[in-house]
Amino acid sequence: MFQEHSDSGYTSAVPGIRQKTLVYGEKTLMTEFLLKKDSRLPPHSHPHEQTGYLVSGRMRLLVGSEKYDVMPGDGWCIPGDVEHGAEILEDSVAVEVFSPVREDYLPKVKSFLRL
Repeated sequence: MFQEHSDSGYTSAVPGIRQKTLVYGEKTLMTEFLLKKDSRLPPHSHPHEQTGYLVSGRMRLLVGSEKYDVMPGDGWCIPGDVEHGAEILEDSVAVEVFSPVREDYLPKVKSFLRL
């Protein structure tokens, strides 16, 4: 599967946080998050393992009872069913991979180019 860059296709479930699924396969799904300064991702959990990378900005990641100040280039892996959230300290961009595929993150309109 290949997806060309596009500025469209973002959705927002939480104020200040926009997301777009970039690509997905049978076992993984990759999502880009555009995070506005001072926004918060409330604590939540899901059965999916979540591996991420901060491209730009700065945020505080809350995983279970731990807090991490995240800078560009930092990465993380959150096991499934572990409560986590985030405080966005600067406008930020993060990329995360979920496994298994999050059905709720699948695009409504399939614009992907198959290889």
